[in-house]
Amino acid sequence: MLLELVAAGNVAILSGAGLSTESGIPDYRGPTGLARRATPMTYQTFTASAAARRRYWARSHVGWRHIAQAAPNRGHHAVAELGRRGLLAGVITQNVDGLHQAAGASGVTELHGSLHRVVCLACGQRTARTDLHRRLAVANPGFQPRSAEVNPDGDAVLADDAVEGPESFQVVDCLACGGVLKPDVVFFGENVPRPRVEACYALVERASSLLVLGSSLTVMSGLRYVRHAAKLALPVVIVNQGPTRGDAYAAATLDAPLGPALGALVSELR
Repeated sequence: MLLELVAAGNVAILSGAGLSTESGIPDYRGPTGLARRATPMTYQTFTASAAARRRYWARSHVGWRHIAQAAPNRGHHAVAELGRRGLLAGVITQNVDGLHQAAGASGVTELHGSLHRVVCLACGQRTARTDLHRRLAVANPGFQPRSAEVNPDGDAVLADDAVEGPESFQVVDCLACGGVLKPDVVFFGENVPRPRVEACYALVERASSLLVLGSSLTVMSGLRYVRHAAKLALPVVIVNQGPTRGDAYAAATLDAPLGPALGALVSELR
């Protein structure tokens, strides 16, 4: 069914962390996320505590190097190729790694934002994460801890003494107004901006089908689009490793690694 659905065109894609695992970025709940122990940063904790922001930026400063060096894998390139062939209505991604765009995909809506940007919570100015990374490196010249684990949101796992040592990690503020800087992503406990939510609903409504790639659909931010497609009687196909919360709404499911499955799909379409 997957081949027929994609060949018919006008497919809306909803992608999740499972699509990026072959690029070395772990997922939250799939096979590479089972060993995760760290609790993701919440919006409420980040905004309420300077100490929490210091810990977050210290860990993220380390983790960003890993995210920035990640390259698109076969799955990302396959999605981009489907777009070039005119088979897609658009892409909704729950990922914040920018790998769809790096592979050449167009029409990508980043549902949860992007780690490649930073936003000021006071004035709203958005700047490049690479600029902040350089500023943090200058402010913390001796900060070079090692981390064996990087989470999907770029938050590395560090020992407390690496952040709270004799010379604690120095956070920098917005150059424009001195306000608090936050990665331009939707933290846990934070809402996706309403215009973005509505734009994704509109994408599903103008599509002929919905293809879910590498998402467990555990959180409502992604599941609602599967439910919406089912309500509209659009066929939903889910490709993921392991069961998902949306399986009951799917016309078909495929439990398989995303890279090989999508690579084979593109080859068959040829």
